[in-house]
Formats: sequence, structure tokens, C-alpha cells
Amino acid sequence: MDLKSCIASGVGLAIAGVLGGCAELGHIPVEKDFAKYEHIPYFKDGVFQASETLVFNSDRVRGGKAGMMMRLLTSSFVNAHAPKSKIPLIQLDKSSFAAPHNDLAAYWLGHSMVIIEIEGKRILVDPVFDNAAPVPFVVPRFTAAPIKRSEIPDVDYVLITHDHYDHLEYATMRFLRDRDTRFIAPYGVDDHLRKWGIADEKITTLGWGDTHYDADANLTIGAERTLHFSGRTLRSRSQTLWVSYAIIGANRRVFVSGDSGYAEHYKAIGEKYNSFDLAFIEIDGWNPGWENTHLFPQGVIAAYRDINASAFMPVHWGVFDLAIHPWKESITMIDELLEDDMKMVTPMMGEKFIYGETETRKWYMDIE
Repeated sequence: MDLKSCIASGVGLAIAGVLGGCAELGHIPVEKDFAKYEHIPYFKDGVFQASETLVFNSDRVRGGKAGMMMRLLTSSFVNAHAPKSKIPLIQLDKSSFAAPHNDLAAYWLGHSMVIIEIEGKRILVDPVFDNAAPVPFVVPRFTAAPIKRSEIPDVDYVLITHDHYDHLEYATMRFLRDRDTRFIAPYGVDDHLRKWGIADEKITTLGWGDTHYDADANLTIGAERTLHFSGRTLRSRSQTLWVSYAIIGANRRVFVSGDSGYAEHYKAIGEKYNSFDLAFIEIDGWNPGWENTHLFPQGVIAAYRDINASAFMPVHWGVFDLAIHPWKESITMIDELLEDDMKMVTPMMGEKFIYGETETRKWYMDIE
């Protein structure tokens, strides 16, 4: 989420306040919350620090400042960047899921929402079923998710990369709060979860370089650096952390990029973990006006190279217009940049992808 969605969150804050529906906003940090982070080298003056200066230049925003505001105001009525035909998907419900795959499988559920099955464990990443703002008519979806919130299968872990509205959803966290599930979240995001009724003993909070180890499954989930920011209101920017995840099993290794601009941290992650079998890399949300908070197509290719993944699945695309460009522009640009030794896998929303078995097709090329 960037300028458009930040504006949306400010609009949403005002409207939510008028309507008395502020629960969507989550926990609003106060000064006493910051004491627990004072020992962290990348926390200073009440905010988490990006590893590089983030560049926001409204004069370079695609469509101009006036175009950005017009898109914001008309996005729920007229969206020239939305697909003109229906996006294909495979509808899922609880009966679609047997025991978690004992090797490696995944379901892309649209945008950054993914179910990962690794060595008998099932992990749900950044589940969002509604719009990408705190009120319904701002940043709407191009298509519904291929599974209803009520049909989410049993999951061992819920991973949250950061607290922007297109990655952390109040209604879904409330729905999952009574499940026998462990929630893993970056510093500060745990306060949102507690406010929404998730018990403290179900929450694991991680900073950059921290890990959670599941001894029963011999599975390690590590949080790593990204170049981004956070916030559910304009006033709470970067008061919670943002992360990527490395999921390391006995035999399989998976990387979840979260949101990030391209920087040296990708090479550091590749050197730390040596290699990954499958990476979920964000590809959409880039705009010349915010040049280093999301991956541009060339950055996707560079990040994939840096982390040394055998294959990657594009995420953070296909559902929302966050950056003022046609809905499949990013994926088609990346198609053109791929080299012969690169493997991009592109299942339809809801399609089960089994690592090493499933051959995917470029279904998006058929959609206008």
C-alpha cells in the first residue's frame, strides 16, 4: 500500500470516526508502547527505521497528483485499469483441502493471500477478503477471492508481513481468533491482534533476524528485512514493523517477500539461506512517484536472482489497483524480462500448485 491507500486510510479514518467504526484501525500506538522497542537499533524517535530513505515524489506519480486523486474518488465506480473480462479462478471450500501436503504445495488466493503447505504444515499468509481500505468503497477488488472467509481450512500458522490494509484485515483476524492457530507478526502488529481479541499466547512477535522454531515439525520461520513502511492511519506511519519470511523445513525452503523496494537486503537473505525452492515475490504496486517501496519489474528479476530461488510465484497483483497501471501490466512486463534459466509459476487463483509437479499456464494473457 502506498500514496493512494495512505490517502484512503486517512479518508477512512475520518469516515470511520464519524460512523463510530474505528475497530478497523487497530491499535493506535501511544508513547508507553515504544519503550519495549528502545533496545532495537532500527527503532528511533517512536518509529521503525527503513534501511534506506524512502522516496515519495508526488510530481512523478503516474497520472499526476490530480489523476491520483481522481482515481481515488472514482475507483469504486469507474476503473479503466480493471480487467474487461472475468478473471478465471477455481472456487474452493473446506472440502477442497485434505491433509497438508507432506512436501510443498501452495494456493494463490489473490493479491498477497497464499496458503502454503510445507512438510505437513499449513500456513496462511496475509489473508484479505474485502477491499484494501478501512471503508468499503475505497480501493475495491477486481474479483472476489476464490474461497470465502468462512471456508478457510484449518491452518497451523497465520503469517502477517505488515499492517497495511491489503495485508492485514480486521474481519479475518476476528474470524480466526478462536482457531487453534499461531499468529506470527512483526513488532507492533501484535498489538492490533490483541485489540481484536486474539489471545496473547497465540501470538509470536518477530523482528528482523528473529525466528520461531516448531520442534514437532522441525520447521523454522524467520523474519527478515524489507524496504517498506507501515501504518493504518496517516499518524501511525512506521510505528509497527514490516518483514519478509523465510520458512525452512527439513527438506524444503520457502521465501515470502512481503512488500519491499529493491535493495541490498535481498542479496543478504540469499547469502544467509543459500537457496530457496519456491519464492513468493510481490510484483505490483510500483509507481515512479514512490520509487523504492515496491519492486519494479526489473527489481523482481534482480530479487529472484539474489535470493537464489529455484522458482517464484508472483503475488501482490491481480486484485487491486494500487499504483495507477493496467491490472496485468506488471506480469506481462516480467514475462518479457524472464531469461531461459528462470522459472516463474503462475497458477490461477485457487489452483493447487504442487512443487515439482504442476505445470502452470499464462492464463492472464487471455484476459483483456
